[in-house]
Amino acid sequence: MRTGPTNINLKNLIGELKKKAYAEDVPLFARIAEDLEKPTRQKREVNLSKISRHAKKGELVVVPGKVLASGELNQSVTIAAWKFSQPALEKISKANAKAITINELVKEGVKEKAVRIIG
Repeated sequence: MRTGPTNINLKNLIGELKKKAYAEDVPLFARIAEDLEKPTRQKREVNLSKISRHAKKGELVVVPGKVLASGELNQSVTIAAWKFSQPALEKISKANAKAITINELVKEGVKEKAVRIIG
C-alpha cells in the first residue's frame, strides 16, 4: 500500500500546491504536486549542467526534486526546487541566477510566462 511522502514539510507543500492549483486554476502547481508525491526512488535529482542545456535566459525552471552542483550554469535563470545542494547554491549565485524554493514560488505566484519543468 502506497503511503506517500513522510516528510511533514513536503506533505504540507503538496497540499498547498493542490489547493492553489484548483482555487486559482494553475495547472503548473497540480503537475508539481503530482511529481513531488512520487516515491523516493523516483524523486528527481537534476544537475546544473542539465538546467544549463535546456533552459533559456530569463526562464523559470522548476525542479520537483533536488538540484545538484555537477556542471556549470551559464545563463541567468530562476530555479525553483524542493531542495538545493550547498555547492549548487554557490554556483547559482555566481552565475547571477536566482534559487528559490517551491514554497516561495507558491507564495509569490508564477509571474514568468516561460516556465520549464526539468527532471
